[in-house]
Amino acid sequence: MTDGETYADQLVDERALREYLTATLGPGDSYGIEHLGEGHSNETLFVEWGDSRLVLRRPPAGETARTAHDVIREYRIIDALEGTAVPTPTPVAACEDTSIIGSEFYLTERLEGTVIRTDEPERFAAVDRRRRVSEELIDTLAAIHTVDYEAVGLGDLGRPEGFLDRQIDRWGEQFEWAAETTADERSVPHIEEIGSWLEANVPDSYEHTLVHGDYKLDNVLYGPNPDPELIAVMDWELGTLGDPLRDIGWLCCFWDPDPLIEGLMPTFLGRPGYPDRGELLERYERQSGIEVVELDFYTVLGHYMLAAACEMFYARYLNGDSDDPLYPGMREIVPGVTRRAKAIIDGERTV
Repeated sequence: MTDGETYADQLVDERALREYLTATLGPGDSYGIEHLGEGHSNETLFVEWGDSRLVLRRPPAGETARTAHDVIREYRIIDALEGTAVPTPTPVAACEDTSIIGSEFYLTERLEGTVIRTDEPERFAAVDRRRRVSEELIDTLAAIHTVDYEAVGLGDLGRPEGFLDRQIDRWGEQFEWAAETTADERSVPHIEEIGSWLEANVPDSYEHTLVHGDYKLDNVLYGPNPDPELIAVMDWELGTLGDPLRDIGWLCCFWDPDPLIEGLMPTFLGRPGYPDRGELLERYERQSGIEVVELDFYTVLGHYMLAAACEMFYARYLNGDSDDPLYPGMREIVPGVTRRAKAIIDGERTV
């Protein structure tokens, strides 16, 4: 950053974006931009353009690991899923010209509702509504995994064969990228052992479906009514074709009454009405027709991914590429993640 420049200043050139909006959407008699700071990966900004209320998504400022923040891919998936059983924001436009705001970006219509992060919304704080929040979440994941991806034009989105091996390799590479910056600060226990265990325990076969890649409570939007209704699945930057249980393992990392990262995970899932993991996965099996097997593998893979993602957060903090107040704490949090993964491998902790 230059002197006097904030992180938000790096995210958008307001004059250039105004010119783009005029050329793409027509003139607007009002214009405003607000950086939404709650996310921890791609950046989200609210844009007002005349009568339009838009959401702009772009990668974080600064150097990032290769392929980690593909917003054009994200837009393509959202566009393809419009009109299916998977609710997504209405797509507006995508821009691959990095000269406009310094990166690729896309725009969708803004929806009104609630993103559930670490605290429970007061309007959902009843046993029946807590259960409905949970059912909407898992039923929508089942819808993602049963969508006909060929029919909606996503048949070339990924290669399901070898998907799990590539996931292990990819997240190992992401961790190594971050460690080039973080290794001098402290070490992370068990990370290589976890990677080796995953490589040795890859399931022989699995279903081939659309995979979200980052499916959890704070990547979906619930509508404004008192009765919980999931109205949009967001943050598709890791979307691909592969093993649906990869999403299940990731969700299990976050669906825990004893959250590993309180600033990143729900803190209320032990309250009456929220199903435990077993109940949640039983419903998933009924809704999707997909059997949940080898859950230890998928949950350890989820922790491996979580360690890599959080180590990248820490690297971005050390490089001065983020003002997220959660990132400095990754110094201690990442070793905690790998210790929990090792405990699952050793049978000292159940999923």
